Order: sequence, then C-alpha cells, then structure tokens
Amino acid sequence: MLKWLLFPFSLLYGFIVSFRNILFDYNFLNSHEFDVPVLSVGNITVGGTGKTPHVEYIVDLLNKEFNVATLSRGYKRKSKGFVLASENSTVKDIGDEPKQIKKKFPDIHVAVDNNRVHGIKKLLSKKIETIIDVIILDDAFQHRYVKPGFSILLIDFNQPLSNDHLLPLGRLREHAHEKRRANLILITKSPNELKPIERRIIVKDLKLFPYQTLYFTTYKYGNLIPVFNNDNVIDNEKLKNKSYSVLVITGIAKYKPFVQYIKTFSNDIHHIGFPDHHYFTKKDINKILNKFNDISNPNKIIITTEKDSVRFYETSYKNLIEESPIFYIPIEIDFLNEDKENFNKLITNYIRSNKRKIKNIF
Repeated sequence: MLKWLLFPFSLLYGFIVSFRNILFDYNFLNSHEFDVPVLSVGNITVGGTGKTPHVEYIVDLLNKEFNVATLSRGYKRKSKGFVLASENSTVKDIGDEPKQIKKKFPDIHVAVDNNRVHGIKKLLSKKIETIIDVIILDDAFQHRYVKPGFSILLIDFNQPLSNDHLLPLGRLREHAHEKRRANLILITKSPNELKPIERRIIVKDLKLFPYQTLYFTTYKYGNLIPVFNNDNVIDNEKLKNKSYSVLVITGIAKYKPFVQYIKTFSNDIHHIGFPDHHYFTKKDINKILNKFNDISNPNKIIITTEKDSVRFYETSYKNLIEESPIFYIPIEIDFLNEDKENFNKLITNYIRSNKRKIKNIF
C-alpha cells in the first residue's frame, strides 16, 4: 500500500530530474569543460555502491605517474566553500571520506567544494603550487555543471537498475537510461566466483551503448587494525577458531555485506547501526560500551568500518573508548578475470592522452 502512495511522488521527481537533464542536453544550462583530465566516479542510486574504495583504487593507480587531486562536496562537513585538505584537516573540515583519502594518500591534493566548477578552478589556480595532471570527482554523476572527460558509473551487483524505481519509491536518483552518460560502468560488490552466464545476463540487461565498457569488481577485506591503541592485538588462532564475540558498529549506507564478512570469523555477533556519516556523541559511545560490557565472553572485540574509524578517532569523547579493543577492517576493491589489466590500461591511457597543457585556462 505504501508503495502505491509513493508512486505519484516518484513520477513528480522523475519529471523534475528529466527536465533538468534536458536543459543540460540542449545547452540551456551550461556544462563546463576544463583543459585537464577530469575523471568522474559516481552512481545512479542512493549510496552504498562503494565509491570511496574505487576512488582510492584509482588514486593509487594514477599517483605513481601523475599529480592527482580529488574533489568532492565533503558531505556533512561543518565548513563552507572551498577547502584544500592538509594533514591537520578534520572530519568537520572536509568530511569523513575525504579525510580517509587524505590519510591514505597524504601527498595528493584532496579538496572539497559544493560548487564543483569553482572547486576545479581553485585547484587549477596559480595558488596551488603543484601542476595537477588529473582531477577525480567523487560522487559527481549528477553534477552536470561539470562535463568530465571520462565518467565512471558504479552499479551494485545486488541491486540491478532494471529492478529499481525512482526516488522515493526506489533508490534511483534519475532514470536508468541516463547511464548513457557513462564511458565506463563498474558492477561493484560482485561475487568472487561470477559465472559466465551471470555476466552475460547483466551485460544483456544493461543494454550498453557501443562506446561503453563494462567491468566487474569485488570487495577485498584487509586485516584488523586498531582504531586507537596499537598495543591492542588479535590472537589469530582464536580468530581462526571463531572464539571471539564481536560487537559491530556501522555508520554506513549498506552494512549487511560488512556484517556478513565478519561472520566468517565469529559465531557471536552483536550489531549497533547508525546513519551514514554519523557523528558519534557521548550518548552513542556510552551505548556502545554498555552493549560491549553486556557480552559475557571474555574474548570480545569491537569492529567498525574504516570510514567510521575516522569519525571515532576525532570524536570529542574518544577518551571514553580509546582503551577498548576496537578495530577497523580496511576494504579494497579487486577486479574479476582480466578486467583489472584492461581497466588500468584504459584509465592511464586516457590521462596520458589528455594530460594538461600548461597555459592560462582562464
């Protein structure tokens, strides 16, 4: 019943979004192009497709050869306007995902700006000493005021576009056919053992355009890393034998795959979920500690995501929890079959072929 009540709102939303896209398609609204490779990574659904791990993969790939910058809006930051991250920038300054990227890649430029056109101009200005070779736009598929030179669209394997609906009825930000704007589509969170028939079904279902390329990625989980106290260690033998009880703390859009992975090394899992990008309060910390203390097993730990760990580390109340055995699991992406080599070659060749010409672009 609720589904049908939302249907009219979904129709209205679809009309507004389609009208906006038409204005850009026919140049009634201007898309800005820049004399530097601009690579967009985004999705067509609301959250949870794995943008940050994919951006990090691309940064790591390109950083060996090029001067890389990332630009996002810095969702839920407390600052305004353009901010160029430094090693001292906080989550409140730039947001949790840019902070995570800056922490991993301290030598690249990480910037945030709600106005991406303004943000790119600031990055390319003479005030930035390094000559930037490529700008990676994070979560910018719908930000059409910038026309990227290369657009990557992420689609969750578990949520095919053909089975989804426009907001608020479903999770689509715009009509599925707008995938036409992507140069490359990545099916994320794919199973490690993807059958050829499953791959062919997805390719057929997407109805790709001749200029589009499709690859498949999967998650690769790393070892447990202490959030605060490096003296906290894990007994790998107990971990292997599933002897630990685990309190899982998540503040991400889709937590189920993360919890499912933890089940591979624990038979006793307790979970507390918070909204995506949630700032942890004193009440939250006390709730976590009370739940943790209620677990009777002496072999017990707290596990959170890497993105959540950034916000834990900067909470004003971290003194309450920093002595607890709290760990995070880093997530990387990997490609299936021969997709990795092909993807790497495609992206690096695009940057090499379009590398910025040194001149005044304004």
